Amino acid sequence: MPRDKFSDLVAFIAVARARSFTRAAAQLRVSQPALSYTIRALEERLGVSLLIRSTRGVSPTEAGQRLLNRLAPEFDEIEAEIQSLADLRDEPMGTIRITAIDYAIRSTLWPRLATFLPRFPRIKVELVNEYERVDIVARGYDAGVRFGQELAQDMISVQIGPDVRNVVVGSKSYLAGRPRPRTPGDLTEHACINLRTSTYGGLYEWEFSKGKRRMKARVEGTVTFNNAYDIFEAAKAGFGLAYLPEDMVRSWVSNGQLVSVLEDWCPLWPGLHLYYPNRRQTSRAMTLLVEALRYRP
Repeated sequence: MPRDKFSDLVAFIAVARARSFTRAAAQLRVSQPALSYTIRALEERLGVSLLIRSTRGVSPTEAGQRLLNRLAPEFDEIEAEIQSLADLRDEPMGTIRITAIDYAIRSTLWPRLATFLPRFPRIKVELVNEYERVDIVARGYDAGVRFGQELAQDMISVQIGPDVRNVVVGSKSYLAGRPRPRTPGDLTEHACINLRTSTYGGLYEWEFSKGKRRMKARVEGTVTFNNAYDIFEAAKAGFGLAYLPEDMVRSWVSNGQLVSVLEDWCPLWPGLHLYYPNRRQTSRAMTLLVEALRYRP
């Protein structure tokens, strides 16, 4: 195949990984019609269908998956080598895409990036708020941030935050006249504010531990959100009990506006970790970012 046709393969890999022509076109900075034309031309040239298009998205055919599995790692290596050459310049550069939950972005990533980025004006960072567990390689991310117990296999991981404790809190107005829960089982008697995530197949189960006992509780309530900060606002407004990181609510508990319950059932969990593929060559921009985010007690 002529070398000038490699761009077609790059386009195919982007669409197959993103499972979307729209997202892939944005990543490649081309129009969606142009990208669709490129893929159709590639399929015609190879004589096989590479992608299945449906109203639910895009997925590789058997031939497409085989091509993706074989070529994607090779192109990743080429890209890494080219980036390593670029890093020989005086100024590091490149775009780093990171998937993280909103709590990680607000509490840890952005405060440090706000100091890091002005020092390296040619490094760009894209932060995407997602609660689902994603395959960062397949989705075209350079790194992901999740709590320690959620780390993917075959990844390099770096702790970027202290161990955390999720606590159960409610407003004084909500708890007025209601018995406070003594065990996680008592939550069935309370309105609770739920978190919906695709990773956990629906509503997130609250996790508790006391001694050797570990429990998960399914809770019920009148309101559900898909991010922690809306849950926080609903708890302050008196809509029920919430299960949130302790540092997010600490000042509100200290001044008495929120009340913490089930404290002896809320242990420390492994803190936030940055994870990224175990490649032979990591860009200088990524190396600098990892060191800036690394947790140092």
